[in-house]
Amino acid sequence: MSGRELIIKRAAQEVKSNMNINLGIGMPTLVANNLPQGVENVMFQSENGMLGIGPYPLIGEVDPDLINAGKETVSSIKGASYFDSAESFGMIRGGHIDLAILGGMEVSQNGDLANWMIPKKLVKGMGGAMDLVHGAKKVVVIMEHTNKNGESKVKTKCDLPLTGCGVVNLLITDLGVFDFLEGKMRLIELQEGITLQEIQTKTLASFENCLKG
Repeated sequence: MSGRELIIKRAAQEVKSNMNINLGIGMPTLVANNLPQGVENVMFQSENGMLGIGPYPLIGEVDPDLINAGKETVSSIKGASYFDSAESFGMIRGGHIDLAILGGMEVSQNGDLANWMIPKKLVKGMGGAMDLVHGAKKVVVIMEHTNKNGESKVKTKCDLPLTGCGVVNLLITDLGVFDFLEGKMRLIELQEGITLQEIQTKTLASFENCLKG
């Protein structure tokens, strides 16, 4: 199983029945295809104005008017509803999203998140991430632990422009799982085949070892 697959399957374990959930663009969208058995009545929300997103449509079943925030065509489930973006963001800001699963570029040991832009690169807009990290009841960030150059993306302090300060509740990477409690970063799980020494070597952030056993 690849590192990305490990991340997605672990993130899906955070989904519980009867939740309203927002999935960020990219890897987070794949969480919907990996829900644990027994999880029911989950409603996926998109900030562009849809509640009740279904699976990606099959060829021949595509409705060009049904898209998610990443401009991908989607389907709808029974009971889905549609609304304008103002009402959608009212839903987010009003605390009605139980779980937001977002991608990340960098996460700091204080739970700061940078995920919306890289300086000097074209950015179409910040999207809804800044609202989601403050409005959702729980924020889970998923990302690979290091970049293409092997440099840690889990840092003492983020170098990229911040999406939010101290907003991450749970960080899931291809190496391990961290939570954040009272401003402290804690390692609570290792991914399969990963050692504590490896994760210490590849992590710039300071963290507490809270592994069981």
